Amino acid sequence: MNQQYPSQLLEKAVSEFSRLPGIGRKTALRLVLHLLRQPAEDVEQFASAVTRMKQEVKYCRVCHNISDTDVCSICSDHRRDGSIVCVVENIQDVMAIENTQQYYGLYHVLGGIISPMDGIGPSDIEIASLVERVEAGGIQEVILALSSTMEGDTTNFYISRKLEGTGVKLSIIARGISVGDELEYTDEVTLGRSILNRTPFDGKSQ
Repeated sequence: MNQQYPSQLLEKAVSEFSRLPGIGRKTALRLVLHLLRQPAEDVEQFASAVTRMKQEVKYCRVCHNISDTDVCSICSDHRRDGSIVCVVENIQDVMAIENTQQYYGLYHVLGGIISPMDGIGPSDIEIASLVERVEAGGIQEVILALSSTMEGDTTNFYISRKLEGTGVKLSIIARGISVGDELEYTDEVTLGRSILNRTPFDGKSQ
C-alpha cells in the first residue's frame, strides 16, 4: 500500500531524498520532516551547500581527486613524495588511505574498475592518464591499491600490462585485506599495514 502524504510538496521532497543511495522512503520522510522543523535560514544554508558543491567542485587535473582548485591539495603539497603514486578506485579510497597517516606519496584515482558485466572497460576509467603520468617521468613506483575482488584484480593486471617497459616499479598492497573486501570499508590499522607491507606485483599476486 502506497504511503499517503498530506502535501504534494512533501511527497516530492521525500521522492528526491529517497533517490540517494541507502535512503529508503521512511528514512527520506524522517529527513524531510526534520528539515521542515528547522529555521528557514538553516535549510537555505543546507540547500546552498549542496548546490555550490555541484556547481563549483572540481576534479584535480593531475590525479582526478575531488578538489576546490585545478590541482588538489595533495598533488600541490611539496612535502609529499612525488616519486610514488598510489592507484585507487575512487575518492573514498583516497580518504581511507589518508586516514591511516601511513602514506605520504601521491594518488591516481581511476574513477572505477574494469567490469565487463557493468559495461565498464579500460577506456571508461583513468588508465590512459596514469600511463601518461608515468611516461612523463619522475614516478619510480606505482602502488596498486584496488579492492581484492575479481574486477580489482583484472584492473591490476591490465594496468601492469600497460606499464610494461616503462621501468617503473609496480607493487600491490599486502593482502591483509580479505578477498572480496572493498578498500573504503577496511579498518585503518589493516589498511595502513597493507600499504606499508606492499609487495612487488608480478601479475600472479592474486
